[in-house]
Amino acid sequence: MEQLGEEMGRMLRPGDLVVLTGPLGAGKTTLTRGIAQGLGVRGPVQSPTFVIARTHPSLVGGAPLVHVDAYRLGSPAELDDLDIDFEASVVIVEWGRGMVDGLRDAWWEVEFDREWHGHGSDDACEGPAHEAELDADAPRLVTIARRP
Repeated sequence: MEQLGEEMGRMLRPGDLVVLTGPLGAGKTTLTRGIAQGLGVRGPVQSPTFVIARTHPSLVGGAPLVHVDAYRLGSPAELDDLDIDFEASVVIVEWGRGMVDGLRDAWWEVEFDREWHGHGSDDACEGPAHEAELDADAPRLVTIARRP
């Protein structure tokens, strides 16, 4: 996932918006860590769950990376209230499906799907298992599309 992200990061430009959608543990933050490496921004890249958004300045004179976790946001208006400079930054929004419509004319959508192989759980009865129990080596299916 990190290698794919690094390749993507080398291709992304200021003004690009990437929406990441997938279950817990599917690789959204790991992909973002790779994108950060490809962009040459300051790290470390961690999930912004509790701070909602983190900005990573460029170390190579390029665009900063703005990494957003929209899980706790209730509407696109709340994302807009973060006052992100979409034009000058590369913006990654985890859990962003349905949150960026109207903020940009077009964006990249990356959807993750993973197999559980009996490790961890992803059902309504038990909820997700502890992170250590998730099968980190389970294959992932990653679909990248241009939206809308």
